[in-house]
Amino acid sequence: MFPNGNIMKTTTTEQLGTVIRTRRRQLKITQKELAMTCGTGLRFIVDLEKGKPTCQIGKTLQVLQSLGLAIETTILGGDEKEGRRP
Repeated sequence: MFPNGNIMKTTTTEQLGTVIRTRRRQLKITQKELAMTCGTGLRFIVDLEKGKPTCQIGKTLQVLQSLGLAIETTILGGDEKEGRRP
């Protein structure tokens, strides 16, 4: 799942959904169990795993934390000092 050890570059909602679904399956928990653990609805988990772009970020972060995942931000191909792209 994570080709570079524990880090996977994710730039789309679809990729994030795939990461979440894969991790949930690794932990052998159902979507319903995950929803109950995170305090979200089942529909939210289904939509999140499908990559729905309008899923709330706060709830998404709760799901990631429950799965032992985190988001790391990096500057993509830009000047790190200026914080902007060429």
